[in-house]
Amino acid sequence: MNKHRVAGRIEVNGIVQGVGFRPFIYNLALRHGLKGEVSNTSAGVAIVVEGSAGHIDAFAADISAAPPPLAHVVEVSRQSIPVNGYTAFRIVQSKADTAMATLISPDVSVCEDCRRELFDPNDRRYRYPFINCTNCGPRYTIIDDIPYDRPKTSMKHFEMCPQCQQEYDDPLNRRFHAQPNACPVCGPHVSLFDRDRNRVDGADPIRETARLLRQGRIIAIKGLGGFHLAVDAVNTAAVRRLRSKKQREEKPFALMTADIARIRQFARFDAAEQRLLTSIQRPIVLLRKREPNSIAVDVAPRNRYFGVMLPYTPLHYLLLDQGFTALVMTSGNLSEEPIAIDNEDAIRRLSSIADYFLVHNRDIYLRSDDSIVRCAAGETRLIRRSRGFVPVPVFLRQKVPAVLACGAELKNTICLTRGNQAFVSQHIGDLENTATEDFFRLTIRHMQRILKIEPEILAYDLHPDYLSTRWALEQEGVQKAAVQHHHAHVVSAMAENRIDGPVIGLAFDGTGYGSDGAIWGGEALVADEQKFDRAAHFAYLPMPGSTAAIKQPWRMGLSYLYAAYGDALEDLPLPFLRGIDGARVTIILEMIKKRINAPLTSSLGRLFDGVAALAGLRNEVAFEGQAAMELEMMAASSADYSYDCHWTSGAPAQIPTAPIIRAVVEDLLQGTAPALISARFHLTLVRLFTDLCDHLRRDTGLTRVVLSGGVFQNATLLGGLVRALEDKKFKVYTHTQVPANDGGLSLGQAIIAATTATRSQIA
Repeated sequence: MNKHRVAGRIEVNGIVQGVGFRPFIYNLALRHGLKGEVSNTSAGVAIVVEGSAGHIDAFAADISAAPPPLAHVVEVSRQSIPVNGYTAFRIVQSKADTAMATLISPDVSVCEDCRRELFDPNDRRYRYPFINCTNCGPRYTIIDDIPYDRPKTSMKHFEMCPQCQQEYDDPLNRRFHAQPNACPVCGPHVSLFDRDRNRVDGADPIRETARLLRQGRIIAIKGLGGFHLAVDAVNTAAVRRLRSKKQREEKPFALMTADIARIRQFARFDAAEQRLLTSIQRPIVLLRKREPNSIAVDVAPRNRYFGVMLPYTPLHYLLLDQGFTALVMTSGNLSEEPIAIDNEDAIRRLSSIADYFLVHNRDIYLRSDDSIVRCAAGETRLIRRSRGFVPVPVFLRQKVPAVLACGAELKNTICLTRGNQAFVSQHIGDLENTATEDFFRLTIRHMQRILKIEPEILAYDLHPDYLSTRWALEQEGVQKAAVQHHHAHVVSAMAENRIDGPVIGLAFDGTGYGSDGAIWGGEALVADEQKFDRAAHFAYLPMPGSTAAIKQPWRMGLSYLYAAYGDALEDLPLPFLRGIDGARVTIILEMIKKRINAPLTSSLGRLFDGVAALAGLRNEVAFEGQAAMELEMMAASSADYSYDCHWTSGAPAQIPTAPIIRAVVEDLLQGTAPALISARFHLTLVRLFTDLCDHLRRDTGLTRVVLSGGVFQNATLLGGLVRALEDKKFKVYTHTQVPANDGGLSLGQAIIAATTATRSQIA
């Protein structure tokens, strides 16, 4: 034996199983001339290597420097061990219990190697719509249980042919242990049906689908995490027909197009946005429209942005290869329902919308919507975190007990914790109907099973009427923790930034149940992971009609006017007031004065709605946040000054809205353009909360500010406030891993419940 030979044991944890990590290590060891073995363990991958010290050092450095595309290396540890005298390097098979604590890869886009084969006439997988390898394709949506082996995925129904099996068994092949491996001989296939379940004849269902799309037909297309409803995006009549049949009045449709060059025809993007578009996650990216463009106006009416994604499955690439500028690819559901994933269920639920169904026979075990992102304030911001990102965990600063957090009512997600990992689920949706509630329950069961987590604690929102809260309260034999909505928002941002408290937390959204029973949403908190103090908030005012005021922002406009002017508001010569029937004004004012079905709110989201209505932008909305979104999008690029505003002394301090509303009204009466009013309003909020944080710093000594809540999807407010706070030498923490909206709330709930339980046990 070479006397200069040394040995080492290297352990790697993270997403390192089912992603080609062992063959990567095998080839890396051969390249560095090392002997030994690699095997899966319950925590990740274990490697034993023998050779010269220099070669082992170089080998260890390469593990983190260039892992496989789907791998996510969290930690690499190394120790010296005695030399054993290995004569080769080999891959050791997994033991039955090795995958119990490992991480599962998300579904990702088809890789470039597979895409080249897809369009290579000489390749045996030429134009095969399910081509994949270890570096790409489905993972999370086809897993039924762990360990992640083919018999526990939806590929169990497809026995590999000899050629596919040979690839699967060869550690030098990029399809080594690729569980979805298949080819036209042995794998899934696509079929085209009409809405009456009649198969459409033809040699190529995908080309026939393209022909039907050009005719203006609506096609339901089964993808990776569910069905899309597709039409030709330049066909105005088809887009309008889809919008009408889907019962989706104005909410923007997502677009899918073949490549970057085609996107340039109708949208603008920078280098950061291009990186997002081409990333393996393939999210929908919000891009500024190019004017003029050929996309039908009804794709994104009254909106400066398109939501655009590139193809992420081989089927998508084959369809987009037929020459379309872009296809509308919107979720395959009726409004407010979960997307369809099963062929029969899709035809049953969507036959009133779709003319034809392009389906395949590979089952989807768990639906996963397309993720939505945008670039704002110099970072990637997740608006909806789902396909491509889930189930990659948020890594916490310390280990916590096993918690199941049930999330909010809207944009629901759930969160499970294990050690120093928090697994936030894919987007579940709004828990407002039985179908979505069933999906909520299914997601809980599925994630507990594939992650092998048995929660010790259930965390839920304070709101007694949330379906997620009711479900949590029905569970027996487990500790429960109620968590205030805005506290959870702040702690969710703290958790993903791996900081502890106390911090100044600004939590801005539309609706959240307060600990006093009112509706909060414009909150400045001093918080840590266990408790919070409400330092300041917008002054309460009535929300006439309760949830009706969310759908009809003119109601909030009246409420803010009454708070500012009292009965004298009726003498204001505002176009806003002239545009509302006098009898309706009288009824709403009575509700406000007598507090009839008019709960109190401190919400900044509702203030945005009220200002949008007063400015004449929108009296009614077709989807949540529409008025606020349009107020942001129409803002001028800069403001010449901000409106007067202040806060009262006291604990908590209150911020009256009347000065802001009176200034907005004065501008309107002087004929100031709404774009400038919007810019001044945004600048007012930036200066108000920068000054408020400065005041709180003097009182508390805190220099860290955390921003969370759905209002921070507003890029103008977020960017302005981050810059202003940093200019004041604050350290600002924002969301980049989970959404700022209620889609990230379950993470904060989980950490608060875990921290509270841990500290009570210590005490």
